[in-house]
Amino acid sequence: MSKKIALIIMFFILGIILIFHFLIFTEQIHYDKVWAGKLKSVEEMKSFETFSILINLFMLVILFMKYKLLEKGTSNKIIDLFIWVFVVLFALNTVGNLFSQNTIELILGTFLTLTSSILCFIIVKKKQRENINN
Repeated sequence: MSKKIALIIMFFILGIILIFHFLIFTEQIHYDKVWAGKLKSVEEMKSFETFSILINLFMLVILFMKYKLLEKGTSNKIIDLFIWVFVVLFALNTVGNLFSQNTIELILGTFLTLTSSILCFIIVKKKQRENINN
């Protein structure tokens, strides 16, 4: 899979996740169905969801910057470092989702975070140089 295709898929995933978080924030989805059922109040939910929305927007900005860099044929070590952090965070979130008490969060959340970790890895990994001796 190419880096550009992986980026486009990530834009789609993050867009869906942002819509999901806005639905929780606006209480269209009840907060007891997310965050492994650990939220105790609307105020706590608003704090968690605000943080999630900001993090997802930040990821979108970083990935968009990477997309533009790929179009130019250049790279940026700081952008790549952030994407490596995304790989790790999505992997850790995958482990956290495995402990969710909500079956939908367990299955869907685990799938999305694992997929996102793999896609970010594809986006940031270095291309291996072809072996001249082959």
